Amino acid sequence: MKKVYGFTSLIALALGGCATYTDEGVAVAPAAPAAEAPAVMPAPATAQNDDLAELVDQVRIPYEVFTLPNGLTTVVHTDRKAPLVAVSVWYDVGSKHEPKGKTGFAHLFEHLMFNGSENAPGDFFEPLQQVGATGFNGTTNADRTNYFETVPTAAIDRVLMLESDRMGYLLGAVTQEKLDNQRGVVQNEKRRGDNQPFGLLRYEIVENIFPKGHPYHHSTIGSMDDLGAATLDDVKQWFRDNYGPNNAVLVLAGDIDVATAKEKVTKWFGAIPSGPEVQDPAVPVPTLAADGEKVIYDQVATTRIYRMWPIPGETSAENVPIQLGATALGGLASSRLDNALVRGKGLAVSVSSGTWTNEDAGVFLISADLKPGVDRADLEAALDAEIASFIAGGPTADELARSKTTIVSRLIGGLESVGGFGGKAVTLAEGQLYHGNPGEYREQLEQMVEADPASITAILQRYLTKPRFALVVEPGERTEGGENRGGAVIATDSSGKEVFRAAEDHYCEGESCDFDELAVQAFQDRSQLPPVGQLTDLDFPDIERATLSNGMEVYFARRAAVPKVSVRIAFDAGYTADPRDALGTQSLMLQAMDEGTDSLDATELAIAQERLGANVFAFADFDDTSFQLSALSTRLAPSLDLLADYIRNPAFRSEDLERVRAQQLTRISSELKNPRAAGSRALAQLVYGDHPYGIPPSGLGDSAAVTAATPATLEATHARWIRPDNAKVFVVGDTTLAEAVSLLEDSFGDWRAPASPLPTKRFDVPVPTPEARILLLNRPNSPQSVILASRVLDLRGTDDTIVLGAANEVLGGSFLSRINMNLRETKGWSYGSRSSIGYNQDRLSYNVIAEVQADRTGDSILELEKEITGFVTDNGVTGDELTRTVNGNVRELPGQFETAGAVLGGMVNIVNYDRPDDYYETIADRYRGLTAEQIAEVARANFVYGDLVYVVVGDAEVVRPQLDKTGLPVEVRELDE
Repeated sequence: MKKVYGFTSLIALALGGCATYTDEGVAVAPAAPAAEAPAVMPAPATAQNDDLAELVDQVRIPYEVFTLPNGLTTVVHTDRKAPLVAVSVWYDVGSKHEPKGKTGFAHLFEHLMFNGSENAPGDFFEPLQQVGATGFNGTTNADRTNYFETVPTAAIDRVLMLESDRMGYLLGAVTQEKLDNQRGVVQNEKRRGDNQPFGLLRYEIVENIFPKGHPYHHSTIGSMDDLGAATLDDVKQWFRDNYGPNNAVLVLAGDIDVATAKEKVTKWFGAIPSGPEVQDPAVPVPTLAADGEKVIYDQVATTRIYRMWPIPGETSAENVPIQLGATALGGLASSRLDNALVRGKGLAVSVSSGTWTNEDAGVFLISADLKPGVDRADLEAALDAEIASFIAGGPTADELARSKTTIVSRLIGGLESVGGFGGKAVTLAEGQLYHGNPGEYREQLEQMVEADPASITAILQRYLTKPRFALVVEPGERTEGGENRGGAVIATDSSGKEVFRAAEDHYCEGESCDFDELAVQAFQDRSQLPPVGQLTDLDFPDIERATLSNGMEVYFARRAAVPKVSVRIAFDAGYTADPRDALGTQSLMLQAMDEGTDSLDATELAIAQERLGANVFAFADFDDTSFQLSALSTRLAPSLDLLADYIRNPAFRSEDLERVRAQQLTRISSELKNPRAAGSRALAQLVYGDHPYGIPPSGLGDSAAVTAATPATLEATHARWIRPDNAKVFVVGDTTLAEAVSLLEDSFGDWRAPASPLPTKRFDVPVPTPEARILLLNRPNSPQSVILASRVLDLRGTDDTIVLGAANEVLGGSFLSRINMNLRETKGWSYGSRSSIGYNQDRLSYNVIAEVQADRTGDSILELEKEITGFVTDNGVTGDELTRTVNGNVRELPGQFETAGAVLGGMVNIVNYDRPDDYYETIADRYRGLTAEQIAEVARANFVYGDLVYVVVGDAEVVRPQLDKTGLPVEVRELDE
């Protein structure tokens, strides 16, 4: 499994496109996509670089910049492909600006700025959802805080009013009640992060790489003590000091031009006075005095070894070469570390290298997960030897060329979106905020094209030959938690003088600093939210159809925003194709297919993928096993040849199977250590029983079956399920149906179905009669409890579920839902609580998840009971809730299908669930016709509290007495049972 660390640069955004980012910028990606290989000879590195230069030339984001008299800098990019505008506001304030005693303030204020302003006093998610915003959120890291949303063009005035109101008219709406509530939410966010396996890693990195007193030495989440000590005056002063327009960058990207942007930005932001000039603290790149080593213990499945070095940050000219070196060393499927330690010596189940790059300094991280049965010392010695060899010799020209092509290909795909967590708005904002140049991405790309092995080797030698920190995380009980970590520590010399001058409180003085007095409504009327203009309905792409000569059905939609094509070939298989005594076979088969074909071994397969700039990967769910290709449109033919070889000709070599078997067994062990994943495994069995869905939802199966599988097992599974008469082909992107069919015919047309009949799956197995109860899985020393609940519904995937989805949205399916607003925003017991509908081909399910502080576990279950029973009895959907649900679902449709990937997913749903081709274009009218009684009726039939089965994962010593007060039967098991 590849672990991708959080980046701030353009290159890193491309590499980290699948990662899950925390507020602190640390990210861990899912398993690395499968490698791929074209049926072409490798091109020389010089030719690859020429091709790369042509690709880079296509990566352009035209923009214009203007600055208001108050200092607000605005960047505008026009993209008319959809009636959407991405709005992104970036403040130059992060945790590095926090003075001693006030750690966590930047992140705490990010939360407070979602809780309403003087002229929009309610929760900001309410008006955002009302206008159909998509991809809306906010994040904080060491250097900056940002807020972003993508909205219909007709709603741009309303959103600019909201963003400007929290910039200039916030303090009157910040109350002690809101501070206390959001303090609790943030503290539960901290507990949630700490509660995960490897949850203390964030503290270990910053505390050991950056010296005491360094602005990066403390975690962005802060310390419990500092968060608890924050006063209302403290946080208001923090806002006055840091959130002026002169300390912000606004990006508008999408269906807007610069003239319109100037008029609207001036109207809404022009009256806000400048704030004080924010002084950035000195943030040097440290050098460790000597090699350091530390061993910690955690509830993890296997030993993980880390090697870390301080490195320059995003603004350094050395940033791009360092990231290219990290990619070649351990960031690709064919990386040096993978080939040596996973495929070669077989000492590790996974390896990775990457950079965690802040604005001013960063960390070069390498990690390796120990293969069960291997001595840790052997892996450490081999890892250090490979690192030393790479530092001495650097990447080869071919390794470097593959790294470059992979990065640019992923970047092109990412820039299809105008906003969200990535996309064009993020690229422009980072360039302006960190470099004073929105076009910095072009300079980084050109630097990347010109980079050669010698220059990269020299820079790596400059930093990676210095002292490093070695961390080992061993399985076991933690010896410390995170409650008392995350705060700033001041370092002094022998005379008592601070070694690093920490950020200081700086207070604005004089009339120009009185936001409440001077932020007058000179340019606009803020007495009410601006109206939403005429909205453009969704125009879902036409679905074209064809059939290959071997009978494979092809579904096609054209999207030409970027020069890429996505292809998915879905087989009616999935995890439910596994026999009950062989759970995990589909997953093991897919992992083994990543290891090569009859003609290409795993390394050759990976290398070919990287040369093409393509990405082939396999995945499954309960019902389908799918293989997906993301390819540059100019290289579609060899990429499809690769896909065909990957699907049709898996090798299933014995040595490859042993390697992926060890990886899957480790993942199963990891799943049993993860509170949410372990709870989900137990809950599925309780509610579905012997029904095909009563299996671990991850599909990893059980250890015994994975251990028993042989190459013959996988070959038989592949032959039984992966066959052309069991497949559907979906294509979306910058091509035509005629071209796609022609190329698919070349790659798949001669693939013939076997004589044996198609396999079938039996879903006529009854589910257990619901029996409300609680299964408590004991996980000692857990600061939070994970509450999971489920009920199987008498509905199938092909049924009409529009009203059901709307009812769930009100009760628990959105940020503003009753469950989340109760446990998070009112009680402050949880960072997030939700309910959802589990959509499958057969029986659907209603599910609830709440991660709550341990001492409120029982109370939280009682609150869930109150919300669910109230919703289906005397406290049904209100008029405001109905309006919000209707408006949000209607208005967000164009934003939901901005990208080719979203269109692909929509097309798959249309075909698999027997929807009409215009399904997504017609559901707007379905929502407009919703009534409160319709929602009440479907809620009464499906949200039956007395049928919910609970699984709680937490510390039984703390939690069990609370659960006894719920009135439900309680059974206790150990987590590893």
